[in-house]
Amino acid sequence: MKLCRFNDNRLGLVEGEHLVDVTSALDALPAYRYPLPNTDQFIEHLDMLRPKIIEAAKTGSKLPLAGLTLLSPVANPGKVVAAPVNYQAHYDEAQADAGIRHGKDIVKIQTIGLFLKAPSSVVGASAGVVINHPDRRNDHEIELVAVIGKPARNVSVEQALDHVAGYCIGLDMTVRGPEERSMRKSIDTYTVMGPWLTTADEIGDPHDLQLVLQVNGEQKQNNNTANLLIKVRELIAWASSYYTLRPGDLFMTGTPDGVGPVVPGDVIDARIDRLGSMRVNVRAA
Repeated sequence: MKLCRFNDNRLGLVEGEHLVDVTSALDALPAYRYPLPNTDQFIEHLDMLRPKIIEAAKTGSKLPLAGLTLLSPVANPGKVVAAPVNYQAHYDEAQADAGIRHGKDIVKIQTIGLFLKAPSSVVGASAGVVINHPDRRNDHEIELVAVIGKPARNVSVEQALDHVAGYCIGLDMTVRGPEERSMRKSIDTYTVMGPWLTTADEIGDPHDLQLVLQVNGEQKQNNNTANLLIKVRELIAWASSYYTLRPGDLFMTGTPDGVGPVVPGDVIDARIDRLGSMRVNVRAA
């Protein structure tokens, strides 16, 4: 399944260049009072919702994707986990480019570990990227994102992918500077997710997906998840040895080489095999 959130928090089942409005399936979600759950309820109950989505698609309105407002596929991520310099080619370019490392040493992921981004930075493709520090370099970074589907704590590498609900494209936008990664990457709109959630059963092994990013029609990034230094299953197992991953948590797996600056007025086109593509406009604050 390819499932998107669109317009006023409606749910769509994507079929080619159209979607079917299956929002009525969400009526099956439990009702809550304060305190609210600390997980994304749509993702947590996705298996239960599948037959209801299929049933709703029989009578739902069919709409063209063009012109719709695409929101983040996950409405309420508890946390955004991210893997720094997880492709050798990106590590090499960061070592060579002082503008990327801002005069600091680039420490390998095996040593520095993972970092967290603020969930408040998450938006959908239609929201675009808002440049808040135009006096500094703001870089694009395309990444494969794994959406956690069920709790993971101290899981094995062999079982890690069983905890994934699906995948989507992510843009890990970055303002360069001396601050810690989590601060520079947590600016509002600097975590773009989309265009929809592709359920894990459609992908299988996520380690052979081509990532391509263009800025204003010019290719900037082009690599394959086969070249991840630490694979998706290993990342999830590693993270789960430190904290519990919960349904709706977003796991950004790292960007390949070719990162570079964008400025207001630029248009980013990001594509990952079998996950689709999304267009993201860059604008001034």
